Amino acid sequence: MNSKITIIDHRTGKPYDLPVDQGAIPAIELRRVKESDDDLGLMSYDPGFKNTASCRSKITFIDGARSILRYRGYPIESLARDSNYLETAYLLIQGVLPGRDDLDGWVEQIKRHRDLPECIQQVIKAFRSDAHPMGVLISSIAALSTCYPEARRLDDTQTLEQQTYRLIGMMPTIAAYSLRHRLGLDVIAPDANLGHTGNFLRMLGQRQKSGGVAEISEKVLDVILLLHADLEQNCSANVMRCVASSLGDPHCATAAAVAALSGPRHGGANERVLEQLRKVGSKDQVPGLLKRVKAREERLMGFGHRVYRDYDPRARILKQIAEDVFAEIGSSPLLDVAKELERVALEDDFFVQRRLYPNVDFYSGIILDSIGFPANEFTVLFAIARTAGWLAQYREFLADAEQSIARPRQIYDGEDEREYIPITDR
Repeated sequence: MNSKITIIDHRTGKPYDLPVDQGAIPAIELRRVKESDDDLGLMSYDPGFKNTASCRSKITFIDGARSILRYRGYPIESLARDSNYLETAYLLIQGVLPGRDDLDGWVEQIKRHRDLPECIQQVIKAFRSDAHPMGVLISSIAALSTCYPEARRLDDTQTLEQQTYRLIGMMPTIAAYSLRHRLGLDVIAPDANLGHTGNFLRMLGQRQKSGGVAEISEKVLDVILLLHADLEQNCSANVMRCVASSLGDPHCATAAAVAALSGPRHGGANERVLEQLRKVGSKDQVPGLLKRVKAREERLMGFGHRVYRDYDPRARILKQIAEDVFAEIGSSPLLDVAKELERVALEDDFFVQRRLYPNVDFYSGIILDSIGFPANEFTVLFAIARTAGWLAQYREFLADAEQSIARPRQIYDGEDEREYIPITDR
């Protein structure tokens, strides 16, 4: 049954029947609504894409009002409990959970593509020791495009698979090498005998025990990566799709997505949560913070989300993980402050009425800090995690026959035609 909606243009009195498909009006249909024959027709105006669907996607489902997040139909809770990052990456990119042979082949290919070309290692070494880690990451990924010019052959399925293995495999290596470089330490080469997160921790030199890594750090980091792997059409995923629309190669597209992630409104929120909790310092200072927040003197970091209007399901998982971690390694004043802040805020009508609930950033920073990551590395970890989701979005875009190059319209609000004035007369 075809759905439609009728609108009346009160400028002309004309009615228009517009089709409705899955709760959306095709924006191009608005062009039919005109004041006159020479009118170009209506456009929709939506800064920040608050109510605009740019694509159809089968990858991630979110219901922000009901705290639902699913990858390819699987609840995030069950994946965090039973899966791991690389299996979930396969699910996001290939669309199905892999069988044993498929998973083993997938993991083996990613392991084979962990080593960085010598030229990329030299790029990393060329940066100053105080260079921001996200700048190093962006530059190194973009430089990969010059190492693999065949990546531009987007119609070659096998080549596209190769770039997928490379980006997932090399992203942790770039991150680890750049951190070691900033610390003035020699790099630690990838170990093909270790899993994805275990190898990353080893390359960082963190938590080594008799040649291995602490089990708790590896398990916790893997869940954090899984929880951050995709989140529908967020800012960086949108950038990834925009570059794909011009047929930019996967390396350049990923570099652009990392650049979008680097902004504090997107990828740096958990770092600011940690800063705020440290500034508060103790549970007895929580009321003072909330008082300043309600007076609009300060923002409450880690609460509220553009999509989730209830408790972020990832935050629930991370809260439990935080408690488990600190049960193993000892209590944390920061966790005590965070739990008290959550308790008081969720009993306060000011926050409840505004549907300001903890999001994924609220607990992730505390956990990452506890297992030895410096705060300026948090967004790099986010990028490692999100690589799977970005590649899934990129590949889905390429396969979508409805899509074309991204080119939004604008409402011109500038000067009308003006006559040029010679500089001597100005």
